[in-house]
Amino acid sequence: MAIPGWQRADSPFHSGERAIQKRLGALDQMDNFGRRIIREFLPDQHRQFYSQLSYFLVGTVDTGGNPWASILVGEPGFISTPNDRTLHIAAQPLYGDPLTKTLKVGIDIGFLGIELHTRRRNRVNGMVSNVGPDGFEVQVSQTFGNCPKYIQARQFNLVTFDPTAAKPLHTFTTLGEAERQGILAADTFFIATAYLDDAAGVAKGVDVSHRGGKPGFVRIDGDTLTVPDFAGNCHFNTFGNIEVNPRAGLLFIDFERGNLLYLTGRAEVIWDGDPEIEAYAGAERLFKFHLTQGIQVDSGLPLAWSQPEYSRFLEHTGSW
Repeated sequence: MAIPGWQRADSPFHSGERAIQKRLGALDQMDNFGRRIIREFLPDQHRQFYSQLSYFLVGTVDTGGNPWASILVGEPGFISTPNDRTLHIAAQPLYGDPLTKTLKVGIDIGFLGIELHTRRRNRVNGMVSNVGPDGFEVQVSQTFGNCPKYIQARQFNLVTFDPTAAKPLHTFTTLGEAERQGILAADTFFIATAYLDDAAGVAKGVDVSHRGGKPGFVRIDGDTLTVPDFAGNCHFNTFGNIEVNPRAGLLFIDFERGNLLYLTGRAEVIWDGDPEIEAYAGAERLFKFHLTQGIQVDSGLPLAWSQPEYSRFLEHTGSW
């Protein structure tokens, strides 16, 4: 029996997403596709998927309007679904994670459930309805699945940890050598964005997404990062948000040392026709990120990772 899709008359995509889909000639195609795969509830297979995770990517926005990408960690079962429209997360933010300050009742929040070892990933957006000493609860507004493209497969082991235990922490407004080396070595990062409510002019509908490439796929010029964007699913959730709200938050994970690098800043998209795109094989457009502020937490992630198995979709992409 088919699982019902989007039941509302209005599109499951907001104005920014639709503007880009129209620009690229995919508006009608994506409207039809979105109505089939985007839902206002959690299908049973998603509920099972989330219950087996040991880590969960999170997107929130601070009081200054800055998006942040975060990560929550716990034993399998720390994410539960009392019903198909509610997520309960029995975990506290890790030490130094921006989520320690942004998590409040009433905020919009986005999640990416991802299993790097299987390359499965699903997304949830919603609103925080309750925050307590043992975790928080979210009322679901949108759910959908994503394809496995560009995900580097990694096995992991969860290490015993105390999320409140202090770790070496460094805040900054310009990238230092340690931050640069971590970014240049990365083959994976996560990005949080949010669109603006037309009436109130405040950030809404937070989204968090995965980006992957060959090590070195992120270029650094001063405090600006440039990242190639490869062929994807044409949802344009991230770029649709940037279209109407040019801010983003990035999370880089050092899979060898467990370091966590949180960045927030201004974002822009370089579209086709710009000669800079030609410098990167396989790129359809470029994403640029201009740093505003950042946090580095050393050994902050209680997960031990294997060496990556690179995605076959990277075979035809180049390096800077």
